[in-house]
Amino acid sequence: MTFKETRGLAPMSDGAALHWTALGDTARRPPVVLLHGGPGLPGYLGDLAAMVGDLAPVYRYDQRGTGRSVWQGRHTLARHVDDLAELLDAWDAPRAVLIGHSYGADLASRFCLRHPDRVAAALLMCGPYVGEWRTGYRAERSRRMTAAQQERRRELEAVGDRTVDQEVELLTLSWFTDHADAERGREWAARAARTRRPVNWAMNAELGADGRADPLDARLDELRACLPARTELLAGAQDPRPVAALAALARRLNVPLTRIEAAGHEPWLERPEAVRAHLRRFVREAVDA
Repeated sequence: MTFKETRGLAPMSDGAALHWTALGDTARRPPVVLLHGGPGLPGYLGDLAAMVGDLAPVYRYDQRGTGRSVWQGRHTLARHVDDLAELLDAWDAPRAVLIGHSYGADLASRFCLRHPDRVAAALLMCGPYVGEWRTGYRAERSRRMTAAQQERRRELEAVGDRTVDQEVELLTLSWFTDHADAERGREWAARAARTRRPVNWAMNAELGADGRADPLDARLDELRACLPARTELLAGAQDPRPVAALAALARRLNVPLTRIEAAGHEPWLERPEAVRAHLRRFVREAVDA
């Protein structure tokens, strides 16, 4: 199915300009906004936009300092939340359906905390992760790698000024364990390593530090009160990040969690039909409401 695509550059109040793309009829309300992960990567959720572009206009954007949103400066979670609010203003959208993946799910949650009146529905995919989940993630990621792969990854991380080939190799080694299918996972990771570049490592570090200073863990009761009535979590059952952490979060927030079997951190790659059916049902119910 072919949809009309619109592109633009939205000026922010601090002088940044964010590149955005819309799929579908932008006159319809409420729109869907896709929030990509990283942090520090350009947008990569075009496959998801195509799954629901006939049900509502679907906006996605490169976060500041990534992709076509060229910008230099310090990153904070509060500024990224402000960016989303200013984008909704630029799109003349009082409210939106938010679908966040990985870090994008954390961003969607923090936006709900600040602007609950602007969120019509929220689907949090493969995140946000709270509690002590990193130990289990690191152990499972290591289990999926050979000793030689782990050593090579450490060597590349220690290189101060990596070449393009070294960066692609590092990203491939870092990402292939995200997938349930090991063989295809290497192919997907290698492709992503070539297309989701350059990585803004400074942004990644700054937002990571900001998140540790203001963890969602301490604000879950507040978040539960701010979430829209239609909020769901979705996870790949074979994500190396522990699905148990998302199950615990779902119980704490009193929202449903759907597990996509035989899929990892990007479940639409391994189970596209299952993810498509879930997204279409969720978006249809959200916009009809």
